[in-house]
This record gives sequence, C-alpha cells and structure tokens, in this order.
Amino acid sequence: MMVYLRLLFRSLVSRMLLLTMVSVIVAQAMSSFFWVNQFAESEEKSLLLNANNLAENALSTVSFFQDLPLQYRYLALQQLRDLGGSRFFVSLNSELININPIAASGLKSEIIKTVKDVLRRRISTEKKLHIEFSHPDNLHVLKNDILLKNLPPSWGAYSLIIPSVKPPVLVMQVEMAENEWLYLAAILPPPYLLSQNSIISTQQIITLVFTTFILLIFISLFFFWQTRPLKQLALAVSEMSIDLYQKPLKEEGASEIVMATRAFNRMQQKLQRYIQDREVLFRSISHDLKTPITRLRLRVELLNNEKKIVAFNHDLDDLEMLVKGALQTVKDTDIHENIQSVDVLKLLEQISSSQPDQIEIISGEIAPYRGKPLALKRCLSNLIDNGVKYGHSVKVYLTDSDESLQLLIQDNGPGIPVKELQNIFTPYRRLHYDQQGHGLGLGIARNIIHAHNGQLHLINRDQGGLEVIITLPRIYKSNL
Repeated sequence: MMVYLRLLFRSLVSRMLLLTMVSVIVAQAMSSFFWVNQFAESEEKSLLLNANNLAENALSTVSFFQDLPLQYRYLALQQLRDLGGSRFFVSLNSELININPIAASGLKSEIIKTVKDVLRRRISTEKKLHIEFSHPDNLHVLKNDILLKNLPPSWGAYSLIIPSVKPPVLVMQVEMAENEWLYLAAILPPPYLLSQNSIISTQQIITLVFTTFILLIFISLFFFWQTRPLKQLALAVSEMSIDLYQKPLKEEGASEIVMATRAFNRMQQKLQRYIQDREVLFRSISHDLKTPITRLRLRVELLNNEKKIVAFNHDLDDLEMLVKGALQTVKDTDIHENIQSVDVLKLLEQISSSQPDQIEIISGEIAPYRGKPLALKRCLSNLIDNGVKYGHSVKVYLTDSDESLQLLIQDNGPGIPVKELQNIFTPYRRLHYDQQGHGLGLGIARNIIHAHNGQLHLINRDQGGLEVIITLPRIYKSNL
C-alpha cells in the first residue's frame, strides 16, 4: 500500500495537490465544527426563550379556565374552537391522555423543565402536571383512541400540523379537578430543533466536497502551469548527458525557476566551449606532431646503419599510432548528432547483415530507444566484431522494460583473465598483439554507453567465452 502511494504521489504536482486537499478538508471541517456548535447554541437559546414564552401563554390559559365556573368552561371552549384566537389546541378531557413521546434528548429535557418551571409558578404541586412532546401523526387528543390527524378541520387541529416539516407538538395536561384534565397542545415557534444535530450535516458534506473539487481543479491547473518550466529543465538536464548541443531553454516561470534555467544555460554554454576547445587542442597537437614525425622519418632515411633505421622507424610508428589513437578516441566518443528514436533491433540486424552465420539475435518486442543512433551503432559494432574475431560466433540477447533496455553479447572465445577485467578499458591496453587495432575499442564503447547514462560490464562465462552486459536506462520520458 505504501509503495503504491509513493508511486501515486511521487511528482511535485501530485504532492502539492494532496497537501492542498488535506488542508482544505481540515480547514472546512474545523470551520464547520465551530459554526455548527455556535449555530446549535444560538438555536438552543432561541428554543428555550420560545418555550418560556409559550409556557407563559399556557399559564394564562390555565388561569383563565381555573377562574371560570365549571358550567362556563365548555362554553368558553366551544367559542375558542368557533372563533379561534388561541395558539393552543384546547380540550377538557375526563381522563389523562397517553402521549407517544418522541426520542429523548438533552434539549428536549431542558425545554420540558423550562415549561414546567413556569407553570408551577401558579399551579400548585398538589395538582398533577404532565408535559411531553409527540409527533403529530401519533398524537392522541380528546380520548386515548382518537388521533389528531383524524379530527375534522373545524376542531382547530390544523394549527398543530405543518405538512412540509411536521415538527413535534408540545402537550401540557393539567389536572383541574378529579376526572377533569385541561389539555393544551401547541407547536413551538421555529427553529424546530428537538433532536441532536450531527457536527456536519449531509448538505455541508456535499458542499465541502464540491468546493474542494472546484478548488483542486484551479490549483492543479496553476501547479501544472508553474511546474511546466521545471519539468522542461529536468528533461533538458537528463538529455544533456548525450545531447550537449541542444537548444537553450526558454527562461520562464517563477523567479526561482528562471534563475535555475539561466544557470543551466550558462553551464551548458561553458561545457560546449570546453568540448570545442578540447577538440581544437587535439587537432592542433595532431597537426603539430605530424610535421616533426615526418621530418624525423626523412632524417632516418639519411642514416647509413640499417639496424638504426629499423629501430627509429619502429619508434616513429608507435608514436604515430599513439597520436592517431588519441584523435580516434576523441572523434568516436564525441559524436555530434541529435537524440532521436532508435530501433535497436533494426540496428543490430544491420550490423549482423555482413556476417549472418556468425551473429544470432534473440529478442522479443523492443520499444524504440531515445539516443544517438550513429554512436550506438559504432559501440555495438565494435563489441560484436570483437566477439566474432576472438569467439568465432556471437549471440545477442535483448530484454526490454519500462526502466531500461538490456543487451547481452555472448561469444565462445577464450575470455579475459580476471586480473585484466578492470584494466581492459584502459587506452592502448591489448591482450592480442595482432596487426589490427590499437587497444582503444572497448574504452570508446564504454564511453559511448556512459554518455547514454548506461553501464557496460564484462564477465567470463562459466561455460567459456566472454559476456558483455549493457544496460541503457529509459530516462527520457514524459513523466520527468
């Protein structure tokens, strides 16, 4: 899981987006938490104040009915139903109505306590008092077998039913006398808050997700715009190892990126001048040495001693070979060509076309490789020709992956002594003193592979022969 997350968030943009997303969610959650708590406290105060006012009105109604003679109570009740004017649904019942309570909560208990405290100011403790909340669909009125929703509209039940909300109904029952109960029912004014609220509601979560999504879109576009020059700089740095003469980067983006790009362009210019100066130096040395070597040859011919003539010519041949070898090393290593897609398999087929019976290529599907085709061809030709020369036959194995391209070149020759494996790349180091070659081929081949940020290793096979292992990394991709 951790490996997957590292791969998913390995780029600068993805990490900045993750950090932004976490920051936004935490900030939104904290602000929502404090806002909901503050809002809940405000609503609780409003509810308690409304409950207190409602209880005061209920107390006036109770006092009114207590002061009326018994024979006038039902008449007053009938006038209230006919004329309206009361916020309560009022009835005189011969029994205590059983109320189906809503779920218990701390706020519900506080409201009931507030109402009870107000009513007890003028209702003695000797008289029974029942206060409860009920859902309007389950509210019993008049009798225990009659529901509020079954009453006709003329009874004033409409004042207790709000179809779109259906808030709980507060029911107060006061014992007026034996077998006589005053029934008062009313809805508390808004806000209708009698259940515990969650810290963040579903609507707030949807809003949070939506705003975070919109914010991430704009931030991601901004990050991509800001990091594009940085990405181009990283790609140019990677390609500079094999393409020193690429175009200078455009200096754009944030000031820090502009400074880094400018420093890279200056470094590239200095390296180009250094390479050019080195090439001019070697050419000058070659030209300056050829003249005295030619002069010495002419003077040797004037000698009368044949032995001395042969010895001098041998020394001059060695000196001329050293000069040519140094120039060849510079020429073959510093090949000025652009980076392009190279079909390595096709390149190997071209190399093996001159000796098809001695070179076997074993490969699966190989993706194009970005590199210098002429330099790679010179490197592989050198290695394969050496294998054919000293091992008579060569097998080339290719293995491709997303990270690298690997080539194994195996021959059936005598191999290389273990003590010489580290020194074989040294210029002019030779194990076979035949007429061809100067001992520079392996060094040039390794330099070309190193210029592609690759590795070249030589090992002796257990069954005989030499194996050359070449690993070329695929670093020139769009995810840099």
